[in-house]
Amino acid sequence: MSEARNSGRGERRGSAPRRGDSGRDRGGRGGNDRDGRGREARGGAISPARLVAYDVLRDVEDRDAYANLALPSRIREAGLATRDAGLATELAAGALRWQGRYDRIIELASEREIDRIDGRTRNVLRLGAHQLLGMRTAAHAAVNESVELQRRVGNRAAAGFVNGVLRTIGRTPNEEWDARIAENAKNADDALASQTSHPAWVIRALRDALHAEGRDAELNALLDADNVAPRVSLAILPGAGVTAADVVDRDADTGMTLTGPSPLGVETGGGDPARAIAAAGAWRGYARVQDQGSQLAALALTRARPVRPGERWLDLCAGPGGKTAVLAAEAIAGDATVRANEVAEHRAELVRRSVEGLSEVVDVVSFDGRDSAAYGGELFDRILVDAPCSGLGALRRRPEARWRKQPSDLPDLTRLQAELLESAVAHVAPGGVVAYITCSPHIAETRVIVDRLLRGHPELTEIDARAVVQEVARGDVDLPGSALSAQLWPHRHGTDAMFISLLERT
Repeated sequence: MSEARNSGRGERRGSAPRRGDSGRDRGGRGGNDRDGRGREARGGAISPARLVAYDVLRDVEDRDAYANLALPSRIREAGLATRDAGLATELAAGALRWQGRYDRIIELASEREIDRIDGRTRNVLRLGAHQLLGMRTAAHAAVNESVELQRRVGNRAAAGFVNGVLRTIGRTPNEEWDARIAENAKNADDALASQTSHPAWVIRALRDALHAEGRDAELNALLDADNVAPRVSLAILPGAGVTAADVVDRDADTGMTLTGPSPLGVETGGGDPARAIAAAGAWRGYARVQDQGSQLAALALTRARPVRPGERWLDLCAGPGGKTAVLAAEAIAGDATVRANEVAEHRAELVRRSVEGLSEVVDVVSFDGRDSAAYGGELFDRILVDAPCSGLGALRRRPEARWRKQPSDLPDLTRLQAELLESAVAHVAPGGVVAYITCSPHIAETRVIVDRLLRGHPELTEIDARAVVQEVARGDVDLPGSALSAQLWPHRHGTDAMFISLLERT
């Protein structure tokens, strides 16, 4: 332990970077460590993938960027080849996903609180820890490149500190680190939080949601599933000219499989999703990357009952437009129309792009979903309320999300959810259906919202969403519990943890 502690003495206090300073200029050049032609001025070589991964961690921490958006942008900027792009993705996503565990291990290895370590050095250590504990990188390569990365992007005097901490981490296997975490934890939940890289409050929320289904024993399986990168799913929309089965049967070399619960869903064999979309052979706009839980949520509304020609549908919180596209394809098949509302204009533009090729039945508008303008003076036969939520159901694909939300965020979120749902109920036609959806299993955002609404609206009846999902889904879907709503899970269904409730106005 002394090696790590002593090597930290060279790290000056007060050396924290300015917010937004990545240690490299905007063009990706290495600041003081490169000459004017972009060549390394001093220090050893660093793989471009590691530089990209570091920049993504800085984007997420200092600019509140989303990793799934920052990664492709940084990869394109650096011009990475396929192999290096894959390495950068694994480094960045893995370090973000396991950040809570790595931070605790860094604290134990350095005997220094994580917040007392300079932000740039902290991210270098996280990337190094992931290579040592989460990848097959040779220890000497992980340590040496991390030291060079520290010299390039951070305080050069702290290179010895990085070397010592990572050597200490690399000498101890994962199992022993988990044991040390448990020994030094305040309680069992604190230990589990660090070991599984989930905030303790998130663990309690997930435990409560599983308990409501009588599935308490599945908590560890759920936490494990959150820490595995999901396979990429495509939605092959109705009217695509091909079905999901056609896409799989036509060319076995694509690696696509009919895996997952959505009848529209195809899982890819990895690689560039754009290539998989091109290989699908669907009409333009009819094949897209989309989690199968999202596909099922939209289909639960459109297929809850037969569609009558001329029906009017509303997607109240439409951005970025994935579910809108499913509604649009189903509307074309059923001779219905879709109004897509998104409060943020820039996200409304994403909806417009998402429904290119399907726009003949879609009208995209931008209003607050609680205002009457969002409804255009109409009543709707079906309304989808995909409400803003904590996002605890999408931690697999949004690894940084678990570190951004706090319990204090929930009151404002649940208030907004309830207000949006109340507004939707006021604008659904008699006999119409409202689908309330969240990408969160947190009970405060799911059953509490629905049950409170039902108590205040005797004209509403909850439809058996579990039965609807079972009927729509491909194969049997395990949906335990006594509630009429359906709750999907990553560990059980291979989807985001999507909550679906269907409400009929009588």
